[in-house]
Amino acid sequence: MFVHHVFFYLNNPESEADQATLLEGLTKLAQCPTIKLSHIGTPADTNRSVIERTYAYSWLCFFDSPADEEAYQQDPIHDDFRVNYAHLWEKVVIYDSVG
Repeated sequence: MFVHHVFFYLNNPESEADQATLLEGLTKLAQCPTIKLSHIGTPADTNRSVIERTYAYSWLCFFDSPADEEAYQQDPIHDDFRVNYAHLWEKVVIYDSVG
């Protein structure tokens, strides 16, 4: 299994329009055929010193293999997402793991 977890930090974090646009893009991205399972999330209302809550969206994807994740990276849907939505974020943090 390969897990790909992405955190998006928006240029305009208070903009509801930008949040909605990024959600639209992530929903389209979820259609990539090699994704086994995906989840789009927002920060939970938890408050402990170790919790990071300044991101706008969390994008969590599970793949059957590293090869499937690599195919996702090359998929035209993923390319479209980068081209059409990257202007919305100032920073992206990615955690990939295998198990």
